Amino acid sequence: MKLSLRNAALGLALAGGVAALVPGVAAASTASGPKPTVVLVHGAWADGSTWSGVTERLQHDGYTVDVVANPLRGVASDSKYLGDFLATIDGPVVLVAHSYGGFLISNAARDNTNVKALVYVDAYVPAEGDSLLSLTELNPGSQVGPAIRTVSPKDGSGSYTDTYIQPDLFPGIFANDEPKKKGAMLAAGQRPLNASTLGEPSGTPAWTSIPTWDVIGTVDNVIPPATQRYMAKRANAHTTEIKAAHLSMVSQPEKVERVIVEAARKTS
Repeated sequence: MKLSLRNAALGLALAGGVAALVPGVAAASTASGPKPTVVLVHGAWADGSTWSGVTERLQHDGYTVDVVANPLRGVASDSKYLGDFLATIDGPVVLVAHSYGGFLISNAARDNTNVKALVYVDAYVPAEGDSLLSLTELNPGSQVGPAIRTVSPKDGSGSYTDTYIQPDLFPGIFANDEPKKKGAMLAAGQRPLNASTLGEPSGTPAWTSIPTWDVIGTVDNVIPPATQRYMAKRANAHTTEIKAAHLSMVSQPEKVERVIVEAARKTS
């Protein structure tokens, strides 16, 4: 069964992927403090392998990297989980998110003084009260709605409704700058997003008090570039635009890593 974009369908994040492994840009910190831990948060319909190329580069450049397993159950509960995870890390943190993960870092970092920078990568940068649905509908251009499929109990109990992207449509929406075979591989590895997440409002954002960076993919078919620019401007983010689809950290990990390193250097 499909969900309409209005009723609960809207999507973000994607399925896991593996980027090419090549050395990153040398990134010796110019700040006097220790290098921060870089915490990477994947989005919906994904797992941590989405960050493989960026992780390899950051580790090559001497950073400790943690890739959080996003539960994908709801904005409030997922943000709390991320906040609990961050509480286990000593020292400065650069907190990075893709797509739906932007909701999580906006909420989880609010009360954590160790978080020195926020980096959004083709991500939602919500203000208080924003939802995935409201931001995705802000401007035309998202192709996600018609591609949603749902899974719910056959007994009709309605105890859950999970959402996936139809595999045949996934490559053209999420990985439109990658070969179709790679897009198909990404589609096959999806983890489900709880449908109730789509309309759930965000809280007071951490970007009002934490320095913020934003990587915008100019050929993103999930979050329209116009919406990404609007959110970045509203958050007063240091913005980098690259010709990339929604999975820019998969197709162009070196450029994404460069922005993360910049954020680390300037805030640690």
